Amino acid sequence: MENTTEKTQKFILKLFPEIMVKGSSAKRQMVGQLYNNLLKILGRYSLDIKVKKFSDKIEVVTPLAYLAQVRQSLLDTSGIEQVLEALQFDKMETLDEIKVKIGEISHHEIEGKRFVVRAKRTGSHPFNSTTLEQTVGGYLLAKFPSAGVDLHTPEVTIRIELINNQLNIITHKHQGLAGFPLGTQGDILSLMSGGFDSTVASYLTMKRGMKTHFIFFNLGGIAHEIGVKQVALYLWQKFGSSHKVKFVSVPFDDVLTEIFRSTHETYMGVTLKRLMLQASEKVANEMDIDALVTGESVAQVSSQTLRNLALIDQASTKLILRPLSTMNKPEIISIANAIGTRRFAESMPEYCGVISKNPIIHGSYKRMEKEAKRFDYSVLDKAVEQAQHIDVHDILHDVTNNTAIEVISELDNSYIVIDIRAQEECIDTGYKTIQIPFYQLKSEFIKLPQDQQYLLYCEKGIMSQLHAQYLQDAHDIKNVRVYRP
Repeated sequence: MENTTEKTQKFILKLFPEIMVKGSSAKRQMVGQLYNNLLKILGRYSLDIKVKKFSDKIEVVTPLAYLAQVRQSLLDTSGIEQVLEALQFDKMETLDEIKVKIGEISHHEIEGKRFVVRAKRTGSHPFNSTTLEQTVGGYLLAKFPSAGVDLHTPEVTIRIELINNQLNIITHKHQGLAGFPLGTQGDILSLMSGGFDSTVASYLTMKRGMKTHFIFFNLGGIAHEIGVKQVALYLWQKFGSSHKVKFVSVPFDDVLTEIFRSTHETYMGVTLKRLMLQASEKVANEMDIDALVTGESVAQVSSQTLRNLALIDQASTKLILRPLSTMNKPEIISIANAIGTRRFAESMPEYCGVISKNPIIHGSYKRMEKEAKRFDYSVLDKAVEQAQHIDVHDILHDVTNNTAIEVISELDNSYIVIDIRAQEECIDTGYKTIQIPFYQLKSEFIKLPQDQQYLLYCEKGIMSQLHAQYLQDAHDIKNVRVYRP
């Protein structure tokens, strides 16, 4: 009768409400896409994880060995409104069987507390949902100690679902990511700097169901490129790993040089943004992508006034989405904190872009046209031709093979290991090890004795590569390498 709840955990996934109000064809397509996304994501953990599709929900049953990973993956998958953890019992044919089973499982939750029973019923039964709630509630009230039934402000809600003769007792209820399933809204190319704004904008398009590719404009620093690759990989692994996406790196240092040669200083910032859009459009055309996304917010900086944004938009015929356009910085940082990108943004190596003297606030269309004509666009074409395209899931391999930082795999007493992970406990190496979180490394490393040899350690090696490269480039520090056991 009873499912092997000691060995497996069941999840009931409630769909994003906007999916449920679509027409039957669109709803069927979206549910199918979510189902396929979950098969890809969860299949990486184990083929023993079972996914079952219904018209109004999806059920997942996982071995307990993968419980934590599966739960987190479900919470990070767009298209899911609620994640319910449930215990499943089969062949529950009578009200007596149902109430006794619920009493066995749930009686400890109501001890000394006001409670209510909420039931959903599907199938043919000689009773309705109200009778089911009243029968179970009456049994719990009579059989077990509690503070009584409270229909309006209960301290505990016993949630049950009865599907034909299958009883599901809901043990935990989590808020899902919501949004549309990834892959249902087409492809988009995100202009990524790695800071707060562009990472949050990318997350929002992924959450809305858009397959989000990344384009980065390298203004001359390997450390910044590695940092942006790092956060792009993080976003993909957490919110988008059901689909393959591209990371495109465009060398923009010669473009910057040409801007300084051809453009009046007050228009340099707007010109740089226009050229980034034009380059992105060329890449998007190659990838058959119809839209671009940026992290611009109205009035955040001088290039983001309404007039200047209009001047920037003239440079491209692509649809340009700006999901942060009406957000203020605290709101953006709050989202970055919630999705885990804040520390990446805070530790991103700074780079020198175009620092305009007296940047124009309310640009002129005629003046912008004159400035644009002076630019040599063969420089931009060459930059796009030299762009490097890699799959995001290959970033770790790419960073490891292309960085100049030496990697050490065996320790001795000549090294001090610095664990840069954002946690309290250090890795146990058997040799001297200290802990400096990566977001404090830039300020704290220079305080260390510089006659020592240091190895940076992180779990996957990407952040250690990034920050070792940054220390070498920014401070000309030669006594740091990467430790990868």
